[in-house]
Amino acid sequence: MWRENSRDRLAAELGAQEWDVLVIGGGITGAGILLEAARQGLTTLLVEQRDFAWGTSSRSSKLVHGGLRYIKEGKLLLTRDSVRERQNLLKEAPGLVETQGFAFADYQGRKPGRRLFAAGLVLYDLMAGQRSRHYHARDDFLMLTPHIRREQLNGGMCYADAKTDDARLVLRVLQEAVDAGGTAVNYLAVKQLHRVGGRVASVALTDSHTGESFIVRARAVINATGAWADTLRNVTGGQPKLRPLRGSHLVLPAWRLPVAQAVSLMHPLDGRPVFVFPWEGATLVGTTDVDHAPALQHEASITPEEFSYLMMAIEFQFPELAIRPDDVTATYAGVRPVIDTGKADPSREGRDHAVWLEDGLLTVTGGKLTTFRLIARDAMKQVKALLPGWQPDLRLKPIFSPSPPLPRHRSLTRLQTRRLEGRYGRHAPQVVEHAPPDELTPIPGTETLWAELRWAARAEAVLHLEDLLLRRTRIGLLLRDGGAAHLSRIRRICQPELGWSDQRWHAEQDAYLALWQRHYGLPPQHLLPDWRKLRPVLQAN
Repeated sequence: MWRENSRDRLAAELGAQEWDVLVIGGGITGAGILLEAARQGLTTLLVEQRDFAWGTSSRSSKLVHGGLRYIKEGKLLLTRDSVRERQNLLKEAPGLVETQGFAFADYQGRKPGRRLFAAGLVLYDLMAGQRSRHYHARDDFLMLTPHIRREQLNGGMCYADAKTDDARLVLRVLQEAVDAGGTAVNYLAVKQLHRVGGRVASVALTDSHTGESFIVRARAVINATGAWADTLRNVTGGQPKLRPLRGSHLVLPAWRLPVAQAVSLMHPLDGRPVFVFPWEGATLVGTTDVDHAPALQHEASITPEEFSYLMMAIEFQFPELAIRPDDVTATYAGVRPVIDTGKADPSREGRDHAVWLEDGLLTVTGGKLTTFRLIARDAMKQVKALLPGWQPDLRLKPIFSPSPPLPRHRSLTRLQTRRLEGRYGRHAPQVVEHAPPDELTPIPGTETLWAELRWAARAEAVLHLEDLLLRRTRIGLLLRDGGAAHLSRIRRICQPELGWSDQRWHAEQDAYLALWQRHYGLPPQHLLPDWRKLRPVLQAN
């Protein structure tokens, strides 16, 4: 996308024109809107106060799914739309969005039971236009999920959904938008909205990298800041409408918690769905669903109570593995933008998106990662009111432009080639071309190639080391201590590409390791509630 110095020049020139559309927020919703608007021929600028995908869009459960549980809640249209978008993404972005098999164990006396779950799966498959065998007898099911709890096991059900690297999905959509004529700049924070004639006509921005401030004019301003949307709405007098909910996750080495199929279960304490699935060479466990009280300007972290809650789920489903807290490699937590309807149980709140035009500010929030294209299309419908004379083309079109296949390379396997094509699109050949042969190998413990670090440092707007290790690549989530053992090699590859001095590198490294320890490491073990004391509750359920 750009190097640091070209990014600084671009940021300084943003005030020289009036934009048709200014999108505030660099997560998947903002990226989708930028892509849609740019392809409609509108001059469109996206700004993000932190890094692209810094918020919810890099801290999700990594699932591109229809939301099987929404069938139970009667939200058939949401499920249908999500399933269709999942199928579209699987078709358009292989290597970035991949099918993931799920297995759900059927235990005597435990909900939801075989018949109810099977009925939901039939409807789920019908929405996707497919049929598959769902139920497996006990012995066959144990072949698929060999480490699960065996007591009172009747058998199990299998179904298919999909998974992704959420941050890379955002980057791929942003790249498509830039190729279509859009502009995206990270680390530009909105400080003030200026209204003229009943609409927001300009925005005061501060560049957190250079410290410069300037005014950007736009005919339409869109608030796509997710869980932070109420903060911006409050500037124009809007009343709070969101209920920030935190979802926290554990990451473990694949060898310690091996799962070929993703395993879904109802948590033995409260019946909430929990997933355990293979992701990027590790095993991911999540999620919680609790009200998030801390200030949103601070990075979210897992609490000791959430950590124990997820450990309880692991112990219940995989008792023979005897997983301990120190087996956990990393944790992460994200805050979901959920529309507040006042329900006592956070998990009962809906996951629909909302579009509000209030005092000349268009706010788009809520929704699911999977349906970002539909959310962007709904935003375009409302933008029409702010752009007299403009007629949007609302036909659904492919998200990703066709890219030529990556030429075969003797150092790359077929799966590695597919991975690069999915994540980098038309830039995949450049990722390979700029890499020495020894960088076309995976970083131990991950599926990430060393070459991806070089490309990110060279071309993907990396301003801080955390951008590189937590979002452009996911090394900070996949490796113990955030990948500290590999920092010397990472430095040799990336420091020249970034153009950082030794002093800058050391400062960035210290800041990254401190951040990782605070927000991606384990809570102090002496603060962890003992989930084993709840074993009678587990057995009673």
